Amino acid sequence: MKERILVVEDELTIATGLQDDLELEGYEVEVVDDGKTALCRILQGEFDLIVLDIMLPGMDGFEVCREARMKGSRTPIIMLTAKGQEVDRVVGLELGADDYVTKPFSRRELIARIKAVLRRGRERSRSAGIFRFADVTVDFDRFEVSRRGEKIDLTATEFKLLRVFLDHRGQVLTIDELLQEAWGPDVVLTDRVIYTHINNLRSKLEENPQDPRFIIGVRGVGYRFDG
Repeated sequence: MKERILVVEDELTIATGLQDDLELEGYEVEVVDDGKTALCRILQGEFDLIVLDIMLPGMDGFEVCREARMKGSRTPIIMLTAKGQEVDRVVGLELGADDYVTKPFSRRELIARIKAVLRRGRERSRSAGIFRFADVTVDFDRFEVSRRGEKIDLTATEFKLLRVFLDHRGQVLTIDELLQEAWGPDVVLTDRVIYTHINNLRSKLEENPQDPRFIIGVRGVGYRFDG
């Protein structure tokens, strides 16, 4: 799936220019133009990175960053600061921003910063055993799954099955391969048992299990994880 970026910017020309450039780079982009809406969207946990301007109506970027971190959001944030305002950069980083870019900025530089921050975030997540897809966070070290901060209870078998899917994102896995990976070579199960576990996992992870977005059935072959 495409990585998702939230651009929080109330200057229309800057916002639309960034959106166009980032979409050309292959990202999925959403734009909001005020701080309160931005905070609400950040806390829903649907983004891989936030580009956050400081000067915003309703709630400034500092407040948005502070509240997001206090409420548990770990989504990387790049702040846009006024040229020469070193104090803004210092305050932003102290509040939990991951990087900053000063205005007026080079879009090429900003995109390079975005790629670097996303890369570091992926590396940290893998080393910490944390995976994210859409608004779902999976922490294998703690055996926890949550959506928008709300815990989802999975059985030990469902965790194993989910790990297999996440380790093979985008690949079609046959029933035999799922059995080997999740249960081991010496376990004998009927296909129906595996289908039941997959359907249970769908019911917990999918917004609409009847029209799955993540665990996709490939007729006559097996399943593919698109999260």
